[in-house]
Amino acid sequence: MKFKHWSLLAGCTALGLSSLHGAAADAPDLPPAPPQLGQAFPGPGAIGANDPQAANGLAPQNFATAPTSIFIDAQAARHPISPLIYGVAFASPAQLLALNAPLNRSGGNAITRYNWKDNSSNRANDWYYVSLPEDPPVPSGSMDKFVADSKAGGAMPLLTIPTIGWVAKLGPNRGKTYSFSVAKYGPQQKTEPNFPDIGNGIKPDGKTKITGNDPNDANQPVGVEYQRPFIQHLTDKWGKSAGGGVRYYLMDNEPSLWHETHRDAHPAGDTMDEYRNDVINYGAMVKSIDPGAKILGPEEWGWPGYFWSGADLVYRGAHNYAGQPDRDAHGGMAFFPWLLTQMRDYEKKTGHRMLDVATLHIYPQGGDGGDDISPKIEMLRNRSTRALWDPNYKDESWINEPIMLIPRMKSWVASSYPGTQIGITEYNWGAEKSMSGATAQADIFGIFGREGLDLATRWTTPDMATPTFKAMQMFRNYDGKKSGFGDLSVAARVPDPDTLASFAAIRRADGALTIMVINKSLTGSTPVSLSVSHFAGGASAQAWQLAGTEPITRLPDASVSGGTLAAALPAQSVTLYVIPKGAMPR
Repeated sequence: MKFKHWSLLAGCTALGLSSLHGAAADAPDLPPAPPQLGQAFPGPGAIGANDPQAANGLAPQNFATAPTSIFIDAQAARHPISPLIYGVAFASPAQLLALNAPLNRSGGNAITRYNWKDNSSNRANDWYYVSLPEDPPVPSGSMDKFVADSKAGGAMPLLTIPTIGWVAKLGPNRGKTYSFSVAKYGPQQKTEPNFPDIGNGIKPDGKTKITGNDPNDANQPVGVEYQRPFIQHLTDKWGKSAGGGVRYYLMDNEPSLWHETHRDAHPAGDTMDEYRNDVINYGAMVKSIDPGAKILGPEEWGWPGYFWSGADLVYRGAHNYAGQPDRDAHGGMAFFPWLLTQMRDYEKKTGHRMLDVATLHIYPQGGDGGDDISPKIEMLRNRSTRALWDPNYKDESWINEPIMLIPRMKSWVASSYPGTQIGITEYNWGAEKSMSGATAQADIFGIFGREGLDLATRWTTPDMATPTFKAMQMFRNYDGKKSGFGDLSVAARVPDPDTLASFAAIRRADGALTIMVINKSLTGSTPVSLSVSHFAGGASAQAWQLAGTEPITRLPDASVSGGTLAAALPAQSVTLYVIPKGAMPR
């Protein structure tokens, strides 16, 4: 596990990243567009994404005063939905089966220094830079268990390959080791409970970091050849990717933060060249053993890491957020598109693709990624999913710019390395135990499908009793029989996706039209009028709903007359309508 991201604003302040002026110059040329199907258009009484009342966190309004119209066109904006967007991380077999999840990711800070030979890992700055043994005490023991658990749950595993150059080292009898001994490096701000010699690497003043420590205290240096037998072991045990073995390998985790998260072993900021060489060298090693394996990277943590290397982030933090010597030495290109061009040029030169899926992470930065369920934060959580797609939404955090992550990634790929798939392998909008988190998660699944993302894995997997877990089931297993949302996206239009979002798709297995309606309003019920065009459907629709603490409930079938369905939806609810394919065209 890793313990970060719930409040990354604090982490960014510590990194000197609270102001990131100039990043907008790297945005793709995406001029403001008129509202389209699935996007927002002005509606009476709607509070938009940038409405002053919403931004100031005033009391939520009751949107039951006027019906909300939803328009579905089953012939417009058609494109396949990748089944791989519904992945999770560190899920148990039971969770995977209940979610009908396609992917299960093993990643995070601890895996960056995973030592497959003695099955150990280092907890980095999440927990006192301690190297700890994993169970069972055999080579690759925890990774083999992870693969076995993933397969038992019907999911494909994604495994992280450490490229940082160090792995954890254990003491005698598989004992823990650590990087900042109080006896060796002096008094420190905090020590590990019950182990007073294990310090956090910060001096008693709480500000000054201890530098010059010996990384060999808790780690050992390794290279590509150390990992080769690991990949060989995985293919020997589980088969190659084409035969059901491990298919996806991630090239480490969040390299632009290594100088913070792993500063005991990698105190210097990771450079653009360093990470490019890691992808090429480790990726080539993996593919030499399993040519069908897929390589994912750069696994960058968030907004600053999309644009700058760790080396530049260190420099900017020390120079009033100005300057970028590493980037300037590479033509001034932002890190992510530069990496894509390097992978493109490598393929042109060698004939071998070394990056199959370009992956990034994203977490909300305005306080809406934690457990706060005050009305102000719930309303922000409802809006901030726009950061995934909307070029007109200025992120309401220290970023203060449009993120539009999926269109941005697509634009970078189109210009730098066409044909590369894109993925978001860490995200979490918080509030898992509340319907606020559930509606955000349902919205995210819908956005991923509508916007054409290729792959996604959530960090991590909610408890099975939470509304957020059930919201995920609404897309993949709403009836306990593996029935799910459609796999051919079609157009859906709503007045204001900040208060009510909707997504629609054709389920190609049976031709049904599936419509997900996410009511984000905090109070009252919302009357909806749902109009469907260009679909030959039946006279009634199955209705499934998640609301409050109740389980997913099958409601009485809803009448469909003249392509129109009317209903009243409770506040903070997720409702799925399944309209069967009919005999007569409309």
